[in-house]
Amino acid sequence: MQLKLSASRLPLAPLLLIAPFFLWGTAMVAMKGVISHTTPLFMAGVRILPAGILILIAAAIMGKPQPRGWAAWLWIVLFALVDGTLFQGFLAEGLVRTGAGLGSVMIDSQPLAVALMSSWLFQERIGLWGWLGLLLGVTGISLIGLPDEWILGIFSHPTLALSHFLGQAQGTLGQAQGAAPTLPLLDSLFQSGEWLMLLAALSMAVGTILIRFVSRYADPVTATGWHMILGGLPLWAISSVTESQQLPNLVASDWLALAYATVFGSAIAYGLFFYFASRGNLTSLSSLTFLTPVFALLFGNLLLKEILSPLQWGGVGLTLISIYLINQRDSLAGASKNESVPEQIITKQQQPVLETSGKKLNSLTVPVRESEPKILP
Repeated sequence: MQLKLSASRLPLAPLLLIAPFFLWGTAMVAMKGVISHTTPLFMAGVRILPAGILILIAAAIMGKPQPRGWAAWLWIVLFALVDGTLFQGFLAEGLVRTGAGLGSVMIDSQPLAVALMSSWLFQERIGLWGWLGLLLGVTGISLIGLPDEWILGIFSHPTLALSHFLGQAQGTLGQAQGAAPTLPLLDSLFQSGEWLMLLAALSMAVGTILIRFVSRYADPVTATGWHMILGGLPLWAISSVTESQQLPNLVASDWLALAYATVFGSAIAYGLFFYFASRGNLTSLSSLTFLTPVFALLFGNLLLKEILSPLQWGGVGLTLISIYLINQRDSLAGASKNESVPEQIITKQQQPVLETSGKKLNSLTVPVRESEPKILP
């Protein structure tokens, strides 16, 4: 696979590669009931700031070096602003303004942005099979996250489906405005939560790219911990000014869900993800993000008895196929090229023979000088 990282020396490397996306998917399920009992920015800060402290403790135990020099801290601060504050803030605000299914689809479509930026910045080859896999992945998560009536309506009544989509978006926006206060600036700029989810996806994609530059000046594990702390502080600061009633409505089960999202869904998941992102192929690694809604869906089916529709099962199948195509794109492209190589080799080998046989042999004249006869004694 394309993800032949230095992590292959680690035990259970394939499971570690998939672990972040499994943890993110199950954390989404755990957080479903929490967001209605607290405020979005406070919850976003709880997810990442304590997780950053845990990562730094683990990094100290493993003997990881701390960042040194202004260049290292400059990249970490930029990393914290984009992937910490902006991503988590846009995600939390977007979740209360749009449906969970549509939000998941928009967030998990960020491998497209990662692929484009990786191709431009790091010359990562995507190719035909890679683009086909990305297209199938977006189609698969759309079948998983979007309501069935929307998808079926697109093929039967496109105009009616669009009107229904806009009506649902306006309805979720009105409910979110009545449920919890949000940032006035964001309310004035974005009338729909879908824009916030799109910005969250782009922020995560840029954060995935930035870890390559951060790791040139600092250890990726330590940098991940600091970026979560520095990114979480502004979220709590903004929450203290613009939000209220963050704690009174939380019950014991909510704190357990927050603890799971912090330890497993943030500390472990982000630590592993950015460690791999600093070393491996970003397009291939990011494609595994398509697994996040798959795990969320299957986890909800097993534990919450949620029923999967035929379209959702089809989305799961397309998602798995897309990940295979993206991670095997070089092998598939190489196999298709090798089929024509023998013919080319034979043609090149026969060409000199054919050219030689087609040429006429020119006569060669050798001058001979007559010598005088000599009498031997």
